[in-house]
Amino acid sequence: MTEQAQAGDWVQIHRIVLTPEQRPANLPDETRAVPLEMRTKGWLITKAATLGDEVTIRTAIGREMTGRLIAVNPAYGHDFGQAVPELLAAGDDLVALMRDAKES
Repeated sequence: MTEQAQAGDWVQIHRIVLTPEQRPANLPDETRAVPLEMRTKGWLITKAATLGDEVTIRTAIGREMTGRLIAVNPAYGHDFGQAVPELLAAGDDLVALMRDAKES
């Protein structure tokens, strides 16, 4: 992964939006115990930066945001998580239930 970025590069930043102390009391304890974090992608406005530097970016909708540089040319990585064994047969089970209901 590239550690240097120049103005105009596609980058990702990270920022703590709310610390645990700033989070509202009506949240579950597990949620309130951790900071609210933001990760945003956009084009680097700052002239040059290294991973970990505080930078400003312009997002795809034109918003300027500041945060700590965490990636240069970040990938679009996402998935639907691990397979849940209990759900693998759910479709077949549903079809069988519907077939039985139709026959009776």
